[in-house]
Amino acid sequence: MAAQVERARRLFTVDEYQRMAEAGVFGPEERVELIEGEILEMSPINPPHVGCVINLTQLLVHGLRHRAIVSPQNTVVIRPRSQPQPDILVLRLREVSYSVAHTTQQDVLLAIEVADTSLAFDRTVKLRLYARAGIPEFWLVDVKAGRIDVHRSPVGDRYLHTQRVERGGVVSPEAFADLVLSVDAILA
Repeated sequence: MAAQVERARRLFTVDEYQRMAEAGVFGPEERVELIEGEILEMSPINPPHVGCVINLTQLLVHGLRHRAIVSPQNTVVIRPRSQPQPDILVLRLREVSYSVAHTTQQDVLLAIEVADTSLAFDRTVKLRLYARAGIPEFWLVDVKAGRIDVHRSPVGDRYLHTQRVERGGVVSPEAFADLVLSVDAILA
């Protein structure tokens, strides 16, 4: 039996990925993101996922009016090799418009991933990516189980504090503790 040869993978940088997108390498129907240098297809979006993202967007926009920017399903640049597309980002207000310069991890106060089919990937790969990037807070909304895992205080590739909030409970972004959101309203 012939020995298997391990082949090196070609990893892409954020700049290369952005040039590929600008050149039209990805079709308009393709849903891809750059994670640790690899271009990955994103999971399909099912109605429970869509509804949860819509609910969260409305609740956050209403509650954070003029204090932060709510950015649904847009990318964040995490150099040198990642440009994920979380379901929702809560961003700092900044002097330079987000239409002029890409969102970076320094802009992010809260990243939210809504998961039904992507739960294992979001719980491992995405969580470690966001922690290493220093994103102060990450919520993982588990649509099927009806709960939200709140992760805070990134150190290395993990978060020091994790809290699981089930239906009937409430969550608040750490940066805006006065904004109290019902898990039931998010998952409705």
